[in-house]
Amino acid sequence: MRRPLWRRFVREILPPALVLVVVVVALQIWVKAAKLPAYEMPAPTAVAASLSADRSELFSALWNTTQGALIGFAASAVLGTIAAIILASSPWVRRAFYPYTLFFQTVPIVAVAPLLVFWFNYGLGSVAISAFVVSVFPVIANALAGLLSTDPALLDLFRLYRASPLQRLVKLRLPAALPSILSGLRVAAGLAVIGTVVAEFLVGTLGADEGLGVKIVGALKVGHMDKVFAAIVLASLLGLAMLAAVELAGWFAMRRWHASAREDI
Repeated sequence: MRRPLWRRFVREILPPALVLVVVVVALQIWVKAAKLPAYEMPAPTAVAASLSADRSELFSALWNTTQGALIGFAASAVLGTIAAIILASSPWVRRAFYPYTLFFQTVPIVAVAPLLVFWFNYGLGSVAISAFVVSVFPVIANALAGLLSTDPALLDLFRLYRASPLQRLVKLRLPAALPSILSGLRVAAGLAVIGTVVAEFLVGTLGADEGLGVKIVGALKVGHMDKVFAAIVLASLLGLAMLAAVELAGWFAMRRWHASAREDI
């Protein structure tokens, strides 16, 4: 039995919204009561004022950051899933190449970002590649785990009916691995934003004028902490929006057959 929309809203949206309101109000009271200077900890109202006063500049930077994060995330989703399919195709391939995929997990992006800027110049290319490098490993790891966890009895059944490897992949292994793939995409969505902003930090120190990371670095230099927090809020909202998009796509893909997407649970 499906729950009414308002009940789903109360269950899913209202609790975290109430927590957010309480935290923001408590922070406002604490900052005012402690008389903290604005350059140390701006009040939420000051951050909101900066979002309004600098909205043209900040939202333009948000669009640039969004482009880099989306391109990097899309590349990690596609290439990471393809890599997982290749790794799952053969134990030999997996043993030979999977250790190298760990490279993307262990790469210190702060150290690699200068190389990316040097190789691909300042701008969208280096930022998107940074987002890709940071976010691709969770996709590979989770998709591979899902593909390797396919029920052996179902695989035997498909072989019994002489299904081709492509049919087994498309009709059995990928659908069975979909929850794991979505788990990897959830992690990758947040990491893509982090990788983008970290790359923009370096771009900002080199004088370019684009992205929320650039705005954060510029505002820090002149002590405008309200603008710093405003840019951080927008970056966080971008990550949440990308995560919500993954959740929505997963719900549409699994709502008819997977328990995690059913509304009556």
